[in-house]
Amino acid sequence: MDQYKIMTDCGQGLFPERLSGLYKEVKAYIADEEQAGRTLRYTKIFLSDIANQDEALRESPLMTDIVAKADYTIIQQSPIGGAKIGLLMKTDDEPDAFTLDSLRLQDDEVMNFGSYTQTVMLFEKYLGLLKERGMTLKDHCLRTWIYVRDIDTNYDGVVKARNDIFRQHGLTVDTHFIASTGIGGRAVGKNVCVAIDFLTAVDAEPADRLYLKALDHLNPTHEYGVAFERGTRITLPHRYEYFISGTASIDCHGEVVHTGNISRQTGRLLENIGALLSDGGATMADVRYFIIYLRDLADAAVVDDYMAHFYPDVPRIITHAKVCRPAWLVEMECIAEKER
Repeated sequence: MDQYKIMTDCGQGLFPERLSGLYKEVKAYIADEEQAGRTLRYTKIFLSDIANQDEALRESPLMTDIVAKADYTIIQQSPIGGAKIGLLMKTDDEPDAFTLDSLRLQDDEVMNFGSYTQTVMLFEKYLGLLKERGMTLKDHCLRTWIYVRDIDTNYDGVVKARNDIFRQHGLTVDTHFIASTGIGGRAVGKNVCVAIDFLTAVDAEPADRLYLKALDHLNPTHEYGVAFERGTRITLPHRYEYFISGTASIDCHGEVVHTGNISRQTGRLLENIGALLSDGGATMADVRYFIIYLRDLADAAVVDDYMAHFYPDVPRIITHAKVCRPAWLVEMECIAEKER
C-alpha cells in the first residue's frame, strides 16, 4: 500500500537554514522507506514565497539528492504555522500505477496571454506528452490540479478553456470528466497566471474507473458550468484508490452552505467527502491524507483544531490558497485507499 508523509520546516531561521534542517529529516525518512522496500514516487512542494525561494530550493540537496529523483511539483501555497516549505511525499512498494506531470509556462511564452490561453497552452503540452506515450486525455488522465493566480479574476478563463478542450476530446456529460482541484496558487513568473499538474493512469483501463457522484449531497458540476468529476475510484491489482476532488461546503442544488461560518463549512465539506467515498464503497477511515486550502489564514486555528479532534490520525497540511468561490472559506481534497 502507498505511504504518504507530510513534513514542514522547523519555522526558524532563514530559508537556506530551514531547507538544511528539512533535508536531514527527509533523508532519514527516505532511507527508512527504502529499507522497508518502498520507493519515492512523487513529492508535492508548497512554498510561502516562490519568487524568492524557487531558485534556492532547486539548488539545495533536498532537491538534487532526493526530490528530483522522482516526479515532483512546486507551487506557492503558504503552509500555516510560519513554515516556509511543506512537503507531501508518496512512497510505495509496487510498480507505480501513475505518472505526475507538473507543467509550467515561462514568462517569454505567455507574453500578454490571459488565463484562457494559458490554460489551453498547458493542456496542449500535456496532450503532446500523452501522444508520445500512446495515450489519450479521455482514457488516461485521472486527475488534475489547476493553480490559478488571482483566482477571483482569472478562474472564469480557466473554466472556459477546460470546457472547450474537454468537448474537443470527447469528455462530456454523457461520457465523463476528470477529477480536479481548481485552487489559488502561484508559479514562477510575473505574467504566469495558470499552472497545472496532471496525474496519468499508466496501465489501468477506462473500465477500471468509477465516477463518484453523491447526488444526495452534491449536484453534478456541469449544472453550474464547470467540467470535473467530484471523485474517481480506480481499481488496481490489490486495492481501490480514491481521488477526491477539491470539495467545499455545498449542497445538492449547488448552493454554498453555512456562509461565513468556517467551522460549519468544514463539517459540511467533510460530510460531502464521506458521501463521495461511500459511493465507491469506502469510508472516512480509508482516507490517507488531507490537503486543506484556506481563503483566510486567520481561520487556520479553527480548522486545525477541528481536524485534530475528528481526524487526529490522518496526516494533513493546511495552506493559504483561495477557493474558486469567495463564499467558500475552506476546501479539502484527499486520497483514500482500500484493499480489494
